[in-house]
Amino acid sequence: MNTINHKSALGFIFVTLLIDVIGIGIIIPVIPDLIKELTGEGLSEAAQYSGWLTFAYAIMQFFFSPILGGLSDRYGRRPVLLISLLGLGFDYIFSAFAPTIGWLFVGRILAGISGASFTTATAYIADISTPEKRAQNFGLVGVAFGVGFILGPMIGGIAGDWGPRVPFMVAAGITLLNVVFGYFFVPESLSQENRRTFEWKRANPVGSLLHLKKYPVVGGLIISMFLFFIAGHAVQSNWAFFTEYAFDWDSKTVGFSLAFVGLLIAIVQGGLIRIIIPKIGQKWALYIGLALNATGLLLFAFANEGWMMFAILIPYALGGIAGPSLQGITSAQVPPTEQGELQGAMTSLMSVTSIIGPPLMNNLFSYFTGAGALVELPGAPFLAGAFMVALSVYLSVQALRKYEE
Repeated sequence: MNTINHKSALGFIFVTLLIDVIGIGIIIPVIPDLIKELTGEGLSEAAQYSGWLTFAYAIMQFFFSPILGGLSDRYGRRPVLLISLLGLGFDYIFSAFAPTIGWLFVGRILAGISGASFTTATAYIADISTPEKRAQNFGLVGVAFGVGFILGPMIGGIAGDWGPRVPFMVAAGITLLNVVFGYFFVPESLSQENRRTFEWKRANPVGSLLHLKKYPVVGGLIISMFLFFIAGHAVQSNWAFFTEYAFDWDSKTVGFSLAFVGLLIAIVQGGLIRIIIPKIGQKWALYIGLALNATGLLLFAFANEGWMMFAILIPYALGGIAGPSLQGITSAQVPPTEQGELQGAMTSLMSVTSIIGPPLMNNLFSYFTGAGALVELPGAPFLAGAFMVALSVYLSVQALRKYEE
C-alpha cells in the first residue's frame, strides 16, 4: 500500500475498532436483566436464552463471513467494514425496542449476516503490516478490545441504572457514529494489484476452511484454535451470569469488573506483547499464553469470593499474548492476495465455536445452578474451558514442531 501512511492507517483502524468494541461492551452488563424482563424467567433460564442468542448470531456469521471476506479481497476492506458496522447498529436498535425475546433473535440474525468488522479489520492490518511487525500490529486489535472494555462496560453499567434497554440505545448511537467516522476518515488499504476475483466456491465456510489445508502450519493449528475459541466462551458467555449467581453482583459491578478486564487487556496487548514476542518468539508466546489462559480458567472455577475474580484476571489476561502470536503465525503463511480469505476462514472457525460454545457453556452453568441442580457447581464452564485449553497447548506443540520463525 503506497497511497496512505502506514501509521496513520493503523490509527484510523484502531479508532474504528475501539468505537466498535465500546458499543459491544456497553450491553454486556445488562443482557441478563433484559432477558429476564422479556421472558419472566430466572437467572439460570436467562443464561440458556443468552446461549441461543449467541448461537443465532454465530450460525449466520459462519455462513456469511467467508462471503464478506472474499468480497473484501475483491472490492477492498473499507466498504465491507462500513456495511458490517451498519448491520451491528441496526441490531442494537432492534434490541433496544424489542417487545419480545423473538425480536432479540431477529436483531442477532441481522448482525450475524453483516458481522465482519473484526474479520475485515484484521485483514486491513495484514495489508499494511510487514511480516516482522504483523504480530505486534495485530496486538492493536487487543488494545482496542482492552480500552473499549474499560469504557464500554462502565458506560453500560451506569446507563443500566435507567433500565436494561438504555445501554442498547447508547450502543446504537455510538456504532452508527462509527459508520460516519469510517466513511469520512478510514482509507482503503488493499491496493488494486493485490485484489483477486471473487469465487463462490471459495466463499463458503466449509470451502474456506478446507482451503487452509494447503498451508500445513495453519491446517495443523485448526483443532487447537477450535478448542481455544470454545473455551473462551466459558468467560465471554458466562461472566455476568456467574458473578451475579456466585457473588450477587449487580450490572454496575459487572461493568466495573469488565472495565478491569479491559485495562489488563490494554496493558498486555498494547505494551507487553511488544516486549515479550520479540524476545521469546511467536511460538513460545503462544505456548505460554495458552498455559496462562488454562490456569486462569481453572482458578475461576473455584473462586468463592468476589475479590478473587479480580486477582485471577491477572494471569488470565496475561494469556492474551497467545492471540496475536497465533494470528502472526497463520498470517505469515498466506500470500497478500488471500489475507481477506484467511481472516474470513478464521472468522468462520470462530463462528463454529460460537455456535457450539455459548449453548454448551451456558447450559453447563444452567445445569449446575438453580433449584433443580443435582450438584451445585457454577464454575463448571470454567473447568471445561481449562481442560480444552490444556489440550490446545499439546496440539499446538505438535503442530509447530517444524515451524521456524
